[in-house]
Amino acid sequence: MSLTIEHLKVALQGKEILHDIDFHMEDGEFVSLLGASGCGKTTLLKSIAGLLDTREGDILIDGQSILREPPEKRGTVIVFQDLRLFPHMTVEKNIAFPMELQKIPKKEQQETIQRLLAEVQLAGYGKRKIKELSGGQMQRVALARALAADPRILLLDEPFSGLDEKLRLEMGSLVKKLHRERHITTILVTHDKREALQMSDRIALMREGDILQYAEPREIFYRPVSRSVAEYFGKTNYIRGTIKNGRFVSPLLEMDAPDPDGNYDALVRPFQIRLKKEGALEVTDIVFMGEMAEVMLETLQGPLICQCMSTELADMGIKKGMKVGIQIKEGPFSCFAC
Repeated sequence: MSLTIEHLKVALQGKEILHDIDFHMEDGEFVSLLGASGCGKTTLLKSIAGLLDTREGDILIDGQSILREPPEKRGTVIVFQDLRLFPHMTVEKNIAFPMELQKIPKKEQQETIQRLLAEVQLAGYGKRKIKELSGGQMQRVALARALAADPRILLLDEPFSGLDEKLRLEMGSLVKKLHRERHITTILVTHDKREALQMSDRIALMREGDILQYAEPREIFYRPVSRSVAEYFGKTNYIRGTIKNGRFVSPLLEMDAPDPDGNYDALVRPFQIRLKKEGALEVTDIVFMGEMAEVMLETLQGPLICQCMSTELADMGIKKGMKVGIQIKEGPFSCFAC
């Protein structure tokens, strides 16, 4: 099912939370709403589900407006951060709950429950009580219950945020596997940029009720539309130079650039800079980060951050106070007007 948001505005207690939101999802896409707490991600999710009233705009599934549809008729299902499982029920009864509301025959319910338990890797857990499960197992039950409703749109509101890193990665892999197999149009709310980059077909980066950029992971990472988008995804270097006749030129970097002639700062990620043993740039600091190391260099334009493998740095014998050179790897670049 495709999903289209048109000029959506939502207010809570008289304060506008979402400002003229527009975006479109193709059938079967996986999109992440990414941003800091309070930026409007969950408000947008609840608006799609019909749990919040909208001030202006429209929400369409396969081209048909659902604004007048009550939540239970929209075909959208949310898995909340707090899961909202029924503790007094068994795993089977939790999963069966949406099918009971739809008055699906008991035999069909049981077949669906067993299939879903296998899909979320909980075969044999049907008779257990919710309180007997671990946090990761509860997440799987919540996901199975959502899938039991046979949703047109699956909405995930930071469902992995309470898990440790290992379980979070496991749940992320499971969700992507189920998404590929079922081809369900899915929206994930998250504040974890790595999670969004790894899982999504496209990412909507939000701030203060607006979408700053909506693009595929590689596009939003390598070609951010603004400095604020660039800096959300990690440390940045800006190299000042001039574009003339489609070429960016500076003492540190030359590259083709499609922008109009003028003065620009070129965005260069720290890992795009390769160190060379000989040069005129002073190493002012080295920070060991395990498999990676961060090297600070002093240039005529100011500090420059470089990231490289710790073993590579050791093999080159580079230490604080030494003079080195750099080579900036070819790749996608963004330029911002000064």
